[in-house]
Amino acid sequence: MARRLRPVGLDFIEDAPVRLVFHAEAAAAPQAVYRALAEEVGAWPRWFGAVTLARPTRDGAGREIRLVGGVRFRETVMAADPGRRYAYRADETNAPGVRALLEEWRLTPAGSGTRVRWTFAADGPAPFRLALTAARPGLGRSLRTAVRTLDGQLAVGRGHGAGR
Repeated sequence: MARRLRPVGLDFIEDAPVRLVFHAEAAAAPQAVYRALAEEVGAWPRWFGAVTLARPTRDGAGREIRLVGGVRFRETVMAADPGRRYAYRADETNAPGVRALLEEWRLTPAGSGTRVRWTFAADGPAPFRLALTAARPGLGRSLRTAVRTLDGQLAVGRGHGAGR
């Protein structure tokens, strides 16, 4: 059963009781990575293995996400700064324990590619916070694998655009 989460603002990225920050590198330009994150939401399951369904809602102001294992989220996009930042807040979920959740993707140029910083900011009771902290290594691997997969797909797209 879905339940409402506490609405939080962008400042929650800095203030959350649990802040997990991960980094990955992509060969693609920040604009291409941003487009995949924010404008091609429906394609997330093709590159982010934990995501089984992603679709924009409310004319792009929201998202519906389903994860492996049946966890569902209804989200509000909180920041959409093309080529630089994409953030969303979970408004409803069936995941146990979570009281508030905000995720932010920061993109910065790195040579000819992109440095991706994903911040996972959450709140919940002590057992939830401990479990989330223990999940840090798996979440980090998930991000690195997702960015590597996305980068490969973007490279194929660049190759087709180059007449290959």
